Amino acid sequence: MKEGPDIARVAALIGDPARANILTALMDGRALTASELAEHAGVGLSTASGHLSKLSHGHLVQQRKSGRHKYFQLADGDVAAVLEALMGLASKDGPTRVRTGPKDAQLRTARVCYNHLAGQMGVQMFQSLVSKTVLDEQGADITLTPNGTAFMTEFGIDLDDLRTSRTPLCRSCLDWSERRTHLAGTLGRAMLREMEHKGWLRRDPASRAVVFTSRGKTAFDHCFPVGV
Repeated sequence: MKEGPDIARVAALIGDPARANILTALMDGRALTASELAEHAGVGLSTASGHLSKLSHGHLVQQRKSGRHKYFQLADGDVAAVLEALMGLASKDGPTRVRTGPKDAQLRTARVCYNHLAGQMGVQMFQSLVSKTVLDEQGADITLTPNGTAFMTEFGIDLDDLRTSRTPLCRSCLDWSERRTHLAGTLGRAMLREMEHKGWLRRDPASRAVVFTSRGKTAFDHCFPVGV
């Protein structure tokens, strides 16, 4: 037997349709109950609990308790990045889920990917930050420049607080619908929170979609212009 990470074991965990639906439901960073995830997966509660046990043992999800309630969320950003990449791969070939309508278009425009902004607007923001030398992109390595430090402070981001986290400040995440990079890491999460705090956007409670207000869209395009 070959040595190295057991890719097949992880792939088998993700490959079950119900477990894939559970993982997808957790992609917006929220913690959900087993009952909520059972509904997303289209299975009974006992079946969902069995799937969640396997995903927990496989270190793909983690449990959190609040009082008598137990919640589940993705284990970390690495899991989210793998799922986002798999969505891109799945969208290239093979059947897609038949679910057309406004949410489909909105998900491609702007959505949450593990608490950071994805979709067309997430890609626009990343490309604008690179063009304005706020971020330096060297392949998969993304770093904040000295110019970027001033930009983020003015935007309202507490960089000193972010740098205390063990999670990288900047991470590259391949957007499944755009096939281009958007910004992940603690900086990506902080920027989404700040835009929500500024009142630029709201999250759709029924999906991963993010809806910008007209004022927020104007402010976003001013802050992150295309083709800078």
